[in-house]
Amino acid sequence: MTDKIPTIVVVDDSATSISVYQFSIEPLAANFIGFKSSTEALPYLEEHQPDLLFLDIIMPGMDGLSLLKQLRTFDHHKETKVIMVTSKNYAQDRNVAKQFGAVDFLIKPLRFKEIRELVCKYVKVNPK
Repeated sequence: MTDKIPTIVVVDDSATSISVYQFSIEPLAANFIGFKSSTEALPYLEEHQPDLLFLDIIMPGMDGLSLLKQLRTFDHHKETKVIMVTSKNYAQDRNVAKQFGAVDFLIKPLRFKEIRELVCKYVKVNPK
Protein backbone atom coordinates (compact mmCIF):
# COMPACT_ATOMS: atom_id res chain seq x y z
CA MET A 1 0.00 0.00 0.00
CA THR A 2 1.39 3.39 -0.89
CA ASP A 3 1.01 6.35 1.40
CA LYS A 4 -1.22 9.11 0.14
CA ILE A 5 0.81 12.12 -0.93
CA PRO A 6 -0.17 14.98 1.39
CA THR A 7 -1.53 18.24 0.04
CA ILE A 8 -0.20 21.48 1.47
CA VAL A 9 -2.10 24.68 0.77
CA VAL A 10 -0.78 28.20 1.27
CA VAL A 11 -2.93 31.33 1.28
CA ASP A 12 -0.71 34.43 1.14
CA ASP A 13 -1.14 37.69 -0.77
CA SER A 14 2.60 37.78 -1.54
CA ALA A 15 3.71 35.94 -4.69
CA THR A 16 7.23 35.94 -3.27
CA SER A 17 6.06 34.18 -0.10
CA ILE A 18 4.18 31.58 -2.14
CA SER A 19 7.42 30.90 -4.07
CA VAL A 20 9.33 30.46 -0.80
CA TYR A 21 6.80 27.87 0.40
CA GLN A 22 6.89 26.11 -2.94
CA PHE A 23 10.69 25.96 -2.90
CA SER A 24 10.70 24.78 0.75
CA ILE A 25 8.21 21.99 0.11
CA GLU A 26 9.66 20.97 -3.28
CA PRO A 27 12.13 18.36 -1.86
CA LEU A 28 9.24 16.63 -0.08
CA ALA A 29 6.75 14.24 -1.63
CA ALA A 30 3.78 16.58 -1.29
CA ASN A 31 1.30 18.37 -3.50
CA PHE A 32 1.58 22.14 -3.21
CA ILE A 33 -1.17 24.64 -3.99
CA GLY A 34 -0.82 28.38 -3.47
CA PHE A 35 -3.59 30.99 -3.43
CA LYS A 36 -3.10 34.76 -3.38
CA SER A 37 -6.27 35.55 -1.44
CA SER A 38 -8.87 34.03 0.86
CA THR A 39 -11.49 34.66 -1.84
CA GLU A 40 -9.42 32.68 -4.35
CA ALA A 41 -8.80 29.84 -1.87
CA LEU A 42 -12.34 29.48 -0.54
CA PRO A 43 -13.94 27.62 -3.49
CA TYR A 44 -11.09 25.07 -3.40
CA LEU A 45 -11.28 24.72 0.39
CA GLU A 46 -15.07 24.24 0.29
CA GLU A 47 -14.45 21.11 -1.81
CA HIS A 48 -11.11 19.83 -0.49
CA GLN A 49 -9.37 19.22 2.80
CA PRO A 50 -5.61 19.76 2.61
CA ASP A 51 -3.36 17.92 5.05
CA LEU A 52 -1.82 21.22 6.11
CA LEU A 53 -2.83 24.82 5.54
CA PHE A 54 -0.61 27.88 5.91
CA LEU A 55 -2.69 31.05 6.32
CA ASP A 56 -1.21 34.53 6.20
CA ILE A 57 -3.00 36.64 8.80
CA ILE A 58 -2.61 40.03 7.12
CA MET A 59 -4.18 40.04 3.65
CA PRO A 60 -6.41 42.51 1.82
CA GLY A 61 -10.09 41.58 1.83
CA MET A 62 -10.72 38.56 4.04
CA ASP A 63 -7.73 38.12 6.34
CA GLY A 64 -6.35 34.77 7.47
CA LEU A 65 -8.14 34.77 10.82
CA SER A 66 -11.50 35.41 9.14
CA LEU A 67 -10.82 32.61 6.67
CA LEU A 68 -9.88 30.24 9.51
CA LYS A 69 -13.06 31.15 11.37
CA GLN A 70 -15.14 30.43 8.25
CA LEU A 71 -13.33 27.14 7.54
CA ARG A 72 -14.15 25.85 11.01
CA THR A 73 -17.86 26.10 10.13
CA PHE A 74 -17.36 23.35 7.49
CA ASP A 75 -17.56 19.79 8.84
CA HIS A 76 -14.56 18.64 6.80
CA HIS A 77 -12.39 21.45 8.21
CA LYS A 78 -13.08 20.96 11.92
CA GLU A 79 -9.76 19.10 12.28
CA THR A 80 -7.69 20.63 9.44
CA LYS A 81 -4.17 21.48 10.63
CA VAL A 82 -3.66 25.21 10.17
CA ILE A 83 -0.48 27.22 10.70
CA MET A 84 -0.96 30.98 10.91
CA VAL A 85 1.69 33.14 9.28
CA THR A 86 2.36 36.75 10.17
CA SER A 87 4.93 39.49 10.04
CA LYS A 88 3.45 40.99 13.23
CA ASN A 89 3.70 38.76 16.28
CA TYR A 90 0.58 39.96 18.13
CA ALA A 91 -0.64 38.10 21.20
CA GLN A 92 -4.24 38.97 20.26
CA ASP A 93 -3.87 37.29 16.84
CA ARG A 94 -2.34 34.22 18.50
CA ASN A 95 -5.22 33.99 20.96
CA VAL A 96 -7.87 34.26 18.25
CA ALA A 97 -6.04 31.73 16.07
CA LYS A 98 -5.71 29.29 18.99
CA GLN A 99 -9.44 29.63 19.73
CA PHE A 100 -10.07 28.49 16.16
CA GLY A 101 -7.64 25.60 16.47
CA ALA A 102 -4.48 26.83 14.73
CA VAL A 103 -1.74 24.32 15.53
CA ASP A 104 1.25 26.64 15.14
CA PHE A 105 2.61 30.03 14.10
CA LEU A 106 5.23 31.03 11.57
CA ILE A 107 6.70 34.52 11.88
CA LYS A 108 7.96 36.21 8.72
CA PRO A 109 10.54 36.50 7.26
CA LEU A 110 9.99 32.98 5.95
CA ARG A 111 12.87 30.52 6.13
CA PHE A 112 13.04 27.34 4.04
CA LYS A 113 14.27 25.16 6.90
CA GLU A 114 11.56 26.38 9.28
CA ILE A 115 8.80 25.77 6.72
CA ARG A 116 10.13 22.27 6.00
CA GLU A 117 10.38 21.48 9.74
CA LEU A 118 6.76 22.57 10.30
CA VAL A 119 5.55 20.49 7.36
CA CYS A 120 7.42 17.44 8.66
CA LYS A 121 6.13 18.03 12.19
CA TYR A 122 2.44 18.08 11.18
CA VAL A 123 2.26 15.91 8.08
CA LYS A 124 3.51 12.40 7.34
CA VAL A 125 5.69 13.27 4.37
CA ASN A 126 8.62 11.56 2.70
CA PRO A 127 11.54 13.12 0.85
CA LYS A 128 11.21 12.77 -2.92
